[in-house]
Amino acid sequence: MKTYSATPADIDKKWIVIDAEGVVLGRLASIIAMRLRGKHKPSFTPSQDMGDNVIVINADKVQVTGNKREKPNYWHTGYPGGIKSRTTGQILEGEHPERVVMQAVKRMLPSNRLARRQMTNLRVYAGTEHPHEAQSPEVLDVKSMNKKNTRV
Repeated sequence: MKTYSATPADIDKKWIVIDAEGVVLGRLASIIAMRLRGKHKPSFTPSQDMGDNVIVINADKVQVTGNKREKPNYWHTGYPGGIKSRTTGQILEGEHPERVVMQAVKRMLPSNRLARRQMTNLRVYAGTEHPHEAQSPEVLDVKSMNKKNTRV
């Protein structure tokens, strides 16, 4: 029995839309990362970009549990004394709330060239409108996925 390895000609990419309203950020990011890598497909090949194109809407209404809303996010400007910080809550209420979802997904992917290429297949929008209607994306209901997978 030979091991199957997909080639770029075998790859079939779909477009999916995910509504992030009321969904916990970590659960949403893990589902998106799995879809971007293509691990949900039976023909998954780790060295190929097998994933789908993912559109996330309502990124500003994503849920952050616990005290993570007050957790500071640090970055450095490159200048002496240039350490900066903002809390996750400030980012979600600021100009670019979609960056919280983008960063969460990026951190769930491996740190390599393939993951950087797969991140280009992710589009995140703060509101309900997106300019990708021409691709006729399928709707993925993440809320019902989480309810099925949780134990009582």
